[in-house]
Amino acid sequence: MTTTVPALVARTAGAAFERTTIERRDVGAHDVQIDIAFAGICHSDIHQAREEWGSAIFPMVPGHEIAGIVTEVGAEVTKHKVGDRVGIGCFVDSCRECENCLAGEEQFCVKGNVPTYNGREYTGEDTYGGYSKQIVADENYVLSIPEGIALDEAAPLLCAGITTYSPLKHWGAGPGKKVAVVGMGGLGHMAVKIAHALGAEVTVISQTLSKKEDGLKLGADHYYASSDPSTFKDLRSTFDLIINTISADMDIDAYARTLRLNGTMVFVGLPEKPQSFSAGSLIMGRRSLAGSNIGGIRETQEMLDFCAEHHIGAEIEVLDASDTTTIDEAYERVVGSKVRYRFVIDTATI
Repeated sequence: MTTTVPALVARTAGAAFERTTIERRDVGAHDVQIDIAFAGICHSDIHQAREEWGSAIFPMVPGHEIAGIVTEVGAEVTKHKVGDRVGIGCFVDSCRECENCLAGEEQFCVKGNVPTYNGREYTGEDTYGGYSKQIVADENYVLSIPEGIALDEAAPLLCAGITTYSPLKHWGAGPGKKVAVVGMGGLGHMAVKIAHALGAEVTVISQTLSKKEDGLKLGADHYYASSDPSTFKDLRSTFDLIINTISADMDIDAYARTLRLNGTMVFVGLPEKPQSFSAGSLIMGRRSLAGSNIGGIRETQEMLDFCAEHHIGAEIEVLDASDTTTIDEAYERVVGSKVRYRFVIDTATI
């Protein structure tokens, strides 16, 4: 049995969104049914809907920044109840057996986790994401959203929040540490807020100074333009950690040389093309390049609790989807870096 649910669908790669319906499974013994209130627009939604990261599954309902209210629970559910404020992030299942899953790092499931959209359940059914009115998921992959965060501001935390929180925690951002955030967009603005709340000294390196006022207001201590020739000279051997949020080509060597001894630059943006660098820029300071990919369920819940404690939510612009061209236009604005700083769809308008 299934339930018919309104949704926004891209039928082919790069196609305009259409309002239609999809089928959601009935609630099983361990399932939670969620009435979605808000769904964030992540740049990865655009990459996948436009098939820029390889072959994708269509028709596609994007959205892995989901916030809503529990409306039904299965007979054996223990973690959530009707009326709870909850969220779903980038995946809705994992093998639960491999060493990474057992360690609470389901994002690195050896078998491959089940993406919230543009993926397939282990049973073979396609997955559809948050640009819809309702979703059903296993209770173990549903997060609790604390009362201290509004649902619309919480939705982007399920991707942008955890994508930046995880490397900041893993590489020890905190008092006495100097952290640079490269890029002041959807991911970057969350990295600034979280790094500041962790107690680090935060510097933003953006292409221009157009968002400097925002960056300082959100918690940055310093702000530089990468387009200024003096920036990389002035910042040489400065940072313990760089969170690189951009997904465009960049001079990796120039950024690597701003790291202190034993410093690390972590990629959380995913460029379409391979990047190159000189080994010398790492060798001369025992520096490291690394990557990080969201977080596990346990760490994502930790992030939500941390953000509630520190009154951190995303800076958002809420979209009315009653005219689907609004979503198409929002995609163009994200690509053009013309959003401050995350679009969120009000799913009541679908």
